[in-house]
Amino acid sequence: MDDINKKYPEGHFLGMWIGICMAIFSVFGISFSIITENPGFIGMGPALGVAIGVAIGQSIENKYKEEGRIRPLTKPEQKRKKNFVFIGIIILTLGVLFFIARFFL
Repeated sequence: MDDINKKYPEGHFLGMWIGICMAIFSVFGISFSIITENPGFIGMGPALGVAIGVAIGQSIENKYKEEGRIRPLTKPEQKRKKNFVFIGIIILTLGVLFFIARFFL
């Protein structure tokens, strides 16, 4: 199948660009934090990366959807997505509990 007729799963470009922009802007956040000697600016990079990644990814996703090159997720892809969200929530909860136990107890 050539690239012109290739169909992508829904959310493909959104996730890809969020990851790319988070990686790029995290470097800027860390650099800005070092330059200003304020560690509070470390979180600025990933936040900007997510915002810009969503904008770029959604615009590409909309363009490809108009061309008919975005397909809905299949049942196994939907199940995998739900599993990853569930695992992510568990990891986030464990991280918050570890943080509370480490610094407040």
